[in-house]
Amino acid sequence: MTMLTESLDHYLELRHNLGYKLADAGRLLPRFVAWMEANEQPTVTIRHAITWVELQPAQPGSVVWPHRMTAVRGFARYLSGIDPATEVPPIGLFPSKRQWRPPFIFTADNITALMDQAHRTLDSRLPAATYSTLIGLLSVTGLRIGEAIRLDGADIDLTGGVVLIRESKFAKTRNVPLQPSTVAALRAYAAQRDKHLPTPITTSFFVTVGTAPSSVDSKG
Repeated sequence: MTMLTESLDHYLELRHNLGYKLADAGRLLPRFVAWMEANEQPTVTIRHAITWVELQPAQPGSVVWPHRMTAVRGFARYLSGIDPATEVPPIGLFPSKRQWRPPFIFTADNITALMDQAHRTLDSRLPAATYSTLIGLLSVTGLRIGEAIRLDGADIDLTGGVVLIRESKFAKTRNVPLQPSTVAALRAYAAQRDKHLPTPITTSFFVTVGTAPSSVDSKG
């Protein structure tokens, strides 16, 4: 095993332990290291990085080259602490030409309109309450949609006013405090949910009613 191969194994393991999925790095860097070794190059330089990146044909505006260079740059940063001769490619060598669009920021009126729309267009029983309450929770807590729909009843402490988010992004677990008005809204929803589903078949906090009780997403 060469130094580069061993270093790559350590780098990928470190990044994985930090919670990164390494979709690009895990696929691209073994190819880069194999190319370096085939060309008997023990040290990563900017010239080597550019040469390898450009081996893959790419159309104008493609993200292929930027993605490849981003993977190499991260690895080079790690290597620079091992081999001082390592050159870290600067940002901007292969800029992406994709246009960046600013995110749409929902105003309070937008959120109210969404919640009202849920009540107007969905079943007047539980689905409308489920989605309007879910939208409200997202807006006041900043939870990701996946975090919210994965919540079990045991994750929401209506007495203490805290939501427990289990192993979300980067496998982190955290507590999210709730305002009294949010607790009141969740308590009202839970009461309505339990009225319609006195014997639920899922532990999910947010549920809807179809041909059989189910969670908001595929959970349950």
